[in-house]
Amino acid sequence: MSKVKVARKSTRIDMTAMSDVTVLLLTFFMLTSTFVKKEPVQVTTPASVSEIKIPETNILQILIDPKGKVFMSLDKQGDMIETLTSVGKDYGITFTADEFRKFKILKTFGVPMKNMKAFLAMTSENQDKVLKDLGIPTDKANNEFKSWIKNARATNKDVMSSLQDLRENRYNLITALKKVSAK
Repeated sequence: MSKVKVARKSTRIDMTAMSDVTVLLLTFFMLTSTFVKKEPVQVTTPASVSEIKIPETNILQILIDPKGKVFMSLDKQGDMIETLTSVGKDYGITFTADEFRKFKILKTFGVPMKNMKAFLAMTSENQDKVLKDLGIPTDKANNEFKSWIKNARATNKDVMSSLQDLRENRYNLITALKKVSAK
């Protein structure tokens, strides 16, 4: 009896469809993701069971590291410039257009006003290294933090006055969701 020869079939698999799906998924994730801002300190938010959504605009964020150093960020570049101008006036410091341009793109700031011009003159890599060691002064002799908050609120006075008209004097602390066991 003779052997039956089985025809060999090609082992080649067409990957075109899979690569199309991969590109579509990659595009979807790139367009729907939000980027995390660089922050000088890693903040571990406390857990809570509240599911209140925080607003997405007109945000003044205050970060405090375990050593008590204070850092701030504002979400609008126009507010950043106005606030820096106002705080600069409080301390008798004027800034150039280049310094305003550099300041408005900072994600987080926390520098004593006496060091602000030198800080803005640094490269962004050096700013990141130095920022962790600085922080906005909050001591009794030189409480620059009060000036920053006062001027940031004045910059965003429409929002603050609307909240006060509504007698809304509560503010949100950002927390992570706490897992609650089912009873």
